[in-house]
Amino acid sequence: MQYSIIPPSSINTTISLPASKSICNRALVINALAKGTRMPDNLSDCDDTQVIVKALNEMPPTIDIKAAGTAMRFMTAYLAVTAGEHTITGTERMLHRPIQVLVNALRYLGADVSYLGEEGFPPLHIRGKQLEGGKVELPGNVSSQYISALLMIGPVLKNGIELTLTDTVISRPYIDLTIHLMHDFGAKVTWTDVRTIKAEPGGYTLRPFLIENDWSAASYWYEMMALCKDYSSEVRLTGLCDGSRQGDSGMRYLFSMLGVKTIFSEMQSGVPTTVTLKKLRVNLPRLDFDFINQPDMVQTFVVCCALKNIPFHFTGVGSLKIKETNRIEALKTEMRKLGYVIRDVDGKELLWDGERCEPSLAPIDTYDDHRMAMAFSPAAFLFPGLRINNPHVVSKSYPHFWQHLEQAGFVIQQTEE
Repeated sequence: MQYSIIPPSSINTTISLPASKSICNRALVINALAKGTRMPDNLSDCDDTQVIVKALNEMPPTIDIKAAGTAMRFMTAYLAVTAGEHTITGTERMLHRPIQVLVNALRYLGADVSYLGEEGFPPLHIRGKQLEGGKVELPGNVSSQYISALLMIGPVLKNGIELTLTDTVISRPYIDLTIHLMHDFGAKVTWTDVRTIKAEPGGYTLRPFLIENDWSAASYWYEMMALCKDYSSEVRLTGLCDGSRQGDSGMRYLFSMLGVKTIFSEMQSGVPTTVTLKKLRVNLPRLDFDFINQPDMVQTFVVCCALKNIPFHFTGVGSLKIKETNRIEALKTEMRKLGYVIRDVDGKELLWDGERCEPSLAPIDTYDDHRMAMAFSPAAFLFPGLRINNPHVVSKSYPHFWQHLEQAGFVIQQTEE
C-alpha cells in the first residue's frame, strides 16, 4: 500500500493523542508483577501495547510480540520471574535485534533462559521461577530497555537488585520514567550514585493508574507546525502534562527554536491538560544537539531542520542502528529522495551542512518503522503529493495517525506502488 499526502494551506484542529506506549508498557508489567487484575486506565490501542495486553491476559506457551522491542525486553524479564514455561518470539526483524545483554544479566541472577536460534537473539525459551536477585553489572550504552526490564522485576526478587552501569548511560529519561512508575506502585528504588541503581525487595502496591498521552506522538504535530507556512495555524493536543516524566516532552524546547510555541491550558504538574501549539517567527541559523536522551526524536528533527534549511550536527545517535531498522542509513537514503545529502560519522553522529542533490521524489520507504512514516509525512508541506510506502506501520505506536491528518485537513489518497 502507498499513500499520497496533500497538505492543507493552514491547520486549526484539536487532536486526541494516543496514550504513551512507554508508560503503558511499563505500567502493564508492573501491574502484573503486583498481581493486579484491573488494567491501568487510558491504555493505548497501538500494536506495541496490545501485544503485552494479550500476552499478560492469555499467557500462551508461545508469545509472539511481533515488532515490539519494549515488549520483547520487558516480557523476557517478566517471564523469567513468573511461574510457567514459555517461548517468546517476534517478527523477522525482531529475531535480528540483540538481547544478549539482558539474557546474560538474567542468567547471572539465576534465570533459566535459553536461545532457540542464533546465540544472542530471540526467540527465547524461558522457565520462570523465584530468583534470589543481587548485584549485576551491565553496559549503559546499549539499550535503556534492558535496564528498565531488570529494574521492574527487582522488587519481586528475594534480595532485590542493584544495577551498576558501565560506559555512558543512554536514554536516561526512560530509566528515570521506569523508576518514577515503580515509585507510583510503592516500590523502593533509587540511584545510589551516578552509575548505580538499587531496587529493594518487597514487591509492589496495587493502585488505580491513569496513563498520560504520548509526547513522542505530539512531536509530529510540532513538526507540522514548524513546516506549515501559515502563521495563523494552531494545533491543540489533549492529555499532556506540564512536568511530564516522558523524556521526549523535552523536545518542545527544541521546537521553540524552530518557531513553535507551547501553551499549557493548566500548569498543575502531573495533571493531563490540553497543549496549544502556535507559530512564531524565528530564524535559527544552525542546530547542534546531543540526542542521547531522546533518540526517538532524531528522525523528526533531521527532516524538519533540513526542510527548514537549518544545518545541523546531531550526536548521541548510535543506538539508532538497532531500532526497528537502521535509522541512520534509512534517513540518509530517504532524505536524498527529497534532495538533501545527510552524512554520518562512524554511525554515531548525523550532520547536514546544506549540501543538496537532485531530488527524485520517489516514494518514501518506511522499513517497517513507524517513525519513518510519521517523521516524513510533514514533508508534504514542501513536497505536496509526497508518497509514503507501507503507511500502515504507524499502528505500532499511533494507529489513528492518518485519520488525524485527514481531520486536520490533509488529503490522504491511496495510490499504486
